[in-house]
Amino acid sequence: MAKNILIIGGVATGPKTAARLRRLEPDAEITIVERGDLLSYAGCGMPFYIEDIIKEYEELLGGVTIRDASFFKRNKNVTVYDMTEALKINREDKTVTVKDLRNDETRDLPYDKLVLGTGARPFVPRMEGTDLKGVHRLYTPHDAKAIKMAVDAGAKKVAVVGGGLIGIETCGAFVARGCEVTVLEMMPYIVPALLDEEMALLLEKYLEDKGVTIVKGSAVSRIIGDGSGKVAGVETGDGRRVDADIVIIAIGVRPNTELAVDAGLDIGPSRAIAVNEYMQTSDPDIYAGGDCVECTHLVSGEKVFVPLGSTANKHGRIIADNIHGMGTRFPGVLGTAVFKILGHNCGTTGLTERKARELGYDVVTTVAPRYDYSSYIPGAKYTVIKLVADRESCRLLGCQVVGEGDGIKRIDVAATAITFGSNLKAVADLDLGYAPPYSTAIDGIGHAANVLRNKIQGNAHGISAMELKAKLDSDEDFVLLDIRRENECEACTFRDERTVNIPVDELEARVDEIPSGKEIVTICIIGVRAYNAERILRGLGFDDVKFLDGCLVAWPFPEYLTAMF
Repeated sequence: MAKNILIIGGVATGPKTAARLRRLEPDAEITIVERGDLLSYAGCGMPFYIEDIIKEYEELLGGVTIRDASFFKRNKNVTVYDMTEALKINREDKTVTVKDLRNDETRDLPYDKLVLGTGARPFVPRMEGTDLKGVHRLYTPHDAKAIKMAVDAGAKKVAVVGGGLIGIETCGAFVARGCEVTVLEMMPYIVPALLDEEMALLLEKYLEDKGVTIVKGSAVSRIIGDGSGKVAGVETGDGRRVDADIVIIAIGVRPNTELAVDAGLDIGPSRAIAVNEYMQTSDPDIYAGGDCVECTHLVSGEKVFVPLGSTANKHGRIIADNIHGMGTRFPGVLGTAVFKILGHNCGTTGLTERKARELGYDVVTTVAPRYDYSSYIPGAKYTVIKLVADRESCRLLGCQVVGEGDGIKRIDVAATAITFGSNLKAVADLDLGYAPPYSTAIDGIGHAANVLRNKIQGNAHGISAMELKAKLDSDEDFVLLDIRRENECEACTFRDERTVNIPVDELEARVDEIPSGKEIVTICIIGVRAYNAERILRGLGFDDVKFLDGCLVAWPFPEYLTAMF
């Protein structure tokens, strides 16, 4: 007997479930209920539409073939009720009460198996001014179209409330359109869920160089109107005012769990719907996936809420498999997230250093800049790679990248390695593809893994940018040893009287110029010469020598330098 499958949600998980299930069960009755009027749209493409990289609005909806209700009926034999809201799950009767939002008529739809792909919704804080004209969220293509129209009409001053993933991606779109952009983030640094502080500060420095103003450490307290119903700006809790023609609220999203809660389904510690490895809820006849569910983190084992389109589509396929009886498991996530902002590529996978320490790992890290491919090939750019590992096991725990180079390739390598529990030696030994236009002879991630191995083995001793900043801000007596050539130092070095310049190839001959009994921190451009200098000095009897992790390329505090690097 053919199954009756009812799917609530028509954006990512729902359509993927329907398409996969149709291939597995050609005779199944499959119905999608969607509250909105848009189906299976490219939500992740919306910042690029605002930026005008995507020229036509219809490209977000499927391009030449718009994925509407008639498309699903014609191509998938799936019935879609759009502009229809699911009001209640009647588990005993195995029906869902729905309301047609066009005419307010209600009815009950039966199911054998029910799929919840209800997604998430933007979090909008309770504060004055959120209903003013010119205040936007970015959640559907309708939102993106309204924002783009406002910029096309001449809006120039933009305030982005929230410096997370969506806020920063959207910020880049506005900068590319010539707008004056201010990002307001209540945390001490931007994208705090994805990057550690020194990596976030590198991104901040880049954005500020592009003209972006970043306001941190104070929440927005209200949105200000101009007296006629239009937005005029925002005000922070510490009294700062930012004028704006447009305000984007991008504080994050919350899972849509109301239907599940009302139906008595279990909600997990992340406040999203709890599911097992087969994507079943606490009711075995009800599955759930996408942005409304929680996942298991593959490193920490914690239940986490990580809403991503990639995960939602995987969930849809697995749900369809299991409705068909295949017993397919979903193992979990690493929280891998990548994003492009103007000329910078950023990403993260696994645990940040901050999270790894919270979980009790004996953490060892490195920040290692590297060209994305051989420097003698035109166009090579730096990528700053941060690796996080467990000291005892040498297991790779996390990776972050920031820079103009192709760091995303390295994130994908790290995600694969972490998934399979690789240690640092295994990462360094990976047989990655090499040719000068694609990589360096030892790829950047292999280089970073070797630096960490040297640290764990006691052959290298690094100091982070954050630790060195604290030293520079104190009266501590130490030597900051710049081991580059004199002309390099004249172009850019540290603005500090404790800085000494002795080129690395002159260290042995000029060793008497280095004060004894003091801590020495060596610096260069990316760290290779600084590390060599550490080894030379330790061979000469200096015991307290460290090199600056990432050196000048990864130094996030330009105010400490004689010139911008």
